[in-house]
Amino acid sequence: MLKIPPPHPEANFTTGYEFTPGSDYALPAYPFAAPPELSTGQVVRHAVVIVGGGITGLTLACSLAHLGVASVLLDEDNTVGVKGAASRGICYTQKSLEIFHKLGIYERIAKKGIQWSVGRTFAGDDEVYSFDLRQQNNFNLSTQPPFINIQQFYIEGYLVERIYELGHADLRWKSRVTAFEQNADFATLTVETPAGSYQLEADHVIDASGAHTPFHQWVGATMQTDHGDDRWCIADVRFSTHPPVERHTWIEAPFNENRAVWQHLMADDVWRIDYQMAPNADPDYVSREDVVRERLQRQFGEDVQVEIVWVGPYAYRSRCLDQLRVGRVFFMGDTAKVVCPFGARGGNTGVADADNLAWKLAAVLRGRAHPTLLESYNDERLEAAQQNLTVTNRTARFLRPADGMERCFRNAAIGLAKQHPFARSLVNTGRMAVANTYTRSHICESTGGLSVQNVAFHWADGSQGAVNDLLRWAAGDLLVLVFGKLPAAGIQRLRQLAAHAPVRSVQVLGSDDLPQAREHVRDVNTRGMGHLQGACHVFGHAWAIVRPDGYLAATGEAVDSDLIAAVEKSLGMH
Repeated sequence: MLKIPPPHPEANFTTGYEFTPGSDYALPAYPFAAPPELSTGQVVRHAVVIVGGGITGLTLACSLAHLGVASVLLDEDNTVGVKGAASRGICYTQKSLEIFHKLGIYERIAKKGIQWSVGRTFAGDDEVYSFDLRQQNNFNLSTQPPFINIQQFYIEGYLVERIYELGHADLRWKSRVTAFEQNADFATLTVETPAGSYQLEADHVIDASGAHTPFHQWVGATMQTDHGDDRWCIADVRFSTHPPVERHTWIEAPFNENRAVWQHLMADDVWRIDYQMAPNADPDYVSREDVVRERLQRQFGEDVQVEIVWVGPYAYRSRCLDQLRVGRVFFMGDTAKVVCPFGARGGNTGVADADNLAWKLAAVLRGRAHPTLLESYNDERLEAAQQNLTVTNRTARFLRPADGMERCFRNAAIGLAKQHPFARSLVNTGRMAVANTYTRSHICESTGGLSVQNVAFHWADGSQGAVNDLLRWAAGDLLVLVFGKLPAAGIQRLRQLAAHAPVRSVQVLGSDDLPQAREHVRDVNTRGMGHLQGACHVFGHAWAIVRPDGYLAATGEAVDSDLIAAVEKSLGMH
């Protein structure tokens, strides 16, 4: 019987800085259990094997479990987080929060994390740019906030808890993959554990083991790589007096030798301060406790009372695979791409990778979609990776411009932004992540490929629901939302469609319209406004096909053959 571990513990901090990897964050330890293959000696075939128990692999395992699909997850460690890598990701976007809401862990994240929407950017002592994400149309409709700051290991811990609650996923800790081969029928993995080595087979292998994965070499994956010389030093600290709960960035911080600085609040009253260092900075020196404290005093004053939780230097590179699927192996998260850490486009895109692939694997394994549906993962998530790479590289070049034209542009943008509002959008300290649009997907019509925000509505009985509730009700099938009055012929077509395809249909009405379908909702929220139609990017009498990952497959007007064709296309049948 599966043993459920205790809840994820609170973080525990020491009062001083020790350069011992992970010593200042208390992480949960999960028990190793010898897999049955070791005792039976049999090589078992599994439909899905996930390699890597970070935020991406755990999101995939949880998403599959949510859809009732079994998987095996292999992780070489027995905890969450990465020892020696501090809090890692801290800023989680609205799209990720919507995915976590669908999976059932959003409330835990919201209770623990810090919500923010205001960001301010400074050059020297002057504020040159500010924004409030709640005032922007691409953030203000969802039931989830624009961002929540929380240490990555908390989310990973909540995902483990949820996986144990749901079942279906076999989490195998202290299991390192040491060899791999694949053929036309299956893949074979050799796994090393404290109790010995064994082999298992898989129909589909998902590599979410991180940037240093051996799978790239094993399958001959090719990639584009760009090594930068930018150097940074993280300081995770607690203050006796709080700075404002806002995202503050300095392009040229006078207290950091006119280099960039980031300032974020996370859970447990811990602040993440990122300091840009000189390109030739010595990592050991810049992360020494006395040097870090001196840096903090220059920023916050000599009398600042600060508790150092964790310190670590880092550098980064940009990398993107040429293909995210090679044979039976799918790459996601940091195995698929590594981007500069600006705008929260790292871990969040891994969460989106997992959400994208999960429903497709589930549909194919259940026999509800053609196997070619899986090819669309590469179409969609490679485009997203390339988009994020382009955006973050532009930020990196703005923050550390080359001498000549780049530096001239930055100086001009900063100077103009101090006096003229039109120039403030040119100041680039990180374009905050949004749900990527898919323009190259072979399973989306030209009207599809857009994310649908998790907006609120009223059920037929007057209670409030949200888009994720409809997706959960659809249970992995496509969701067809039909807005407004339906002709008799349209009702009949929808009934026939539901009888022959994995589709659930819902009529969406205004506050006073008479329903024509048993499954209907009203596009009215608690404020008496309707946002569901706008979230689906349609107007008037129309229909929208919403995929299980909350993306539009297509939209149209009449319930006719175009709708049928769009359903077939979105399931990989064209």
